Amino acid sequence: MHPLTATALRICFRFSLFVLALPLLAHARLPEAANVPGGVAIVPLGSVSTEADKPQTWLGDQPILVTSDNGQWYAVVGIPLDMTPGSHELSVKIGDETKAETFVVNPKDYPEQRITLKDTSKIELSATDLARAQREIADIRALEHHWRVTQDTDLALIVPAQGRLASRFGLRRFFNDEPRSPHAGLDVAVASGTPVKSSAQGKVLAVGDYFFNGKTVFVDHGNGLITMYCHLERIDVQTGETVNKGQRLGLSGQTGRASGPHLHWSVVLNGTMVDPELFISAEQHQ
Repeated sequence: MHPLTATALRICFRFSLFVLALPLLAHARLPEAANVPGGVAIVPLGSVSTEADKPQTWLGDQPILVTSDNGQWYAVVGIPLDMTPGSHELSVKIGDETKAETFVVNPKDYPEQRITLKDTSKIELSATDLARAQREIADIRALEHHWRVTQDTDLALIVPAQGRLASRFGLRRFFNDEPRSPHAGLDVAVASGTPVKSSAQGKVLAVGDYFFNGKTVFVDHGNGLITMYCHLERIDVQTGETVNKGQRLGLSGQTGRASGPHLHWSVVLNGTMVDPELFISAEQHQ
């Protein structure tokens, strides 16, 4: 082989390796780190290398999303609202080696929110409604733990509707003065019929009409990141459909348990609901 030809082939091969690595290196913005219950821990795992495997990470038995940013691998850990403050360990596998990485969860006190509902049937459930709600909660928990492997996941989410950011994540809620589960999402104050858009590219995991959440769309963005859009008036997508970032999923409404028209938007990371505001740019905070 001519020396120049061999040199050209070596250059092409190296360029091919570089191009193959680009999707991993050119990742969108990481979420804001917040090492508190309901927050997100960003745990560094080492440098990206074309010769090394992408790290695999678990918190207990739950797989954890791993992504790259500026040539570094990071585990992006969703922290459950009920996680005890203190030191916790990730199990990290790189190639044939498994090691532990530690991260710390700090305490946080969320404020209270008191809501008055005229329809007390959404608070004092009949036996039939209670059985339905329990079935649906189990179904939603299963959806939250869905895991679909993708090459990369867009973590730079957009707010799915144009409106004021109202009830924030983590509020300790009281319905008609009765304590209920913390607010596991972000409410966007919009009128009924406002277009609701997908926060990122993904695949519709499920659609349904639930007792508490009303008409709801779940979008799977890959590697344990799922978004949920609740209280819709109308759903315009079907299960299994691929959707683009900003594509309309339906129209906002007041279905399910809602004191007025609004969009409830939840972000699920690694099987747990976390604060959606950690995933949006500063310009989107209102």
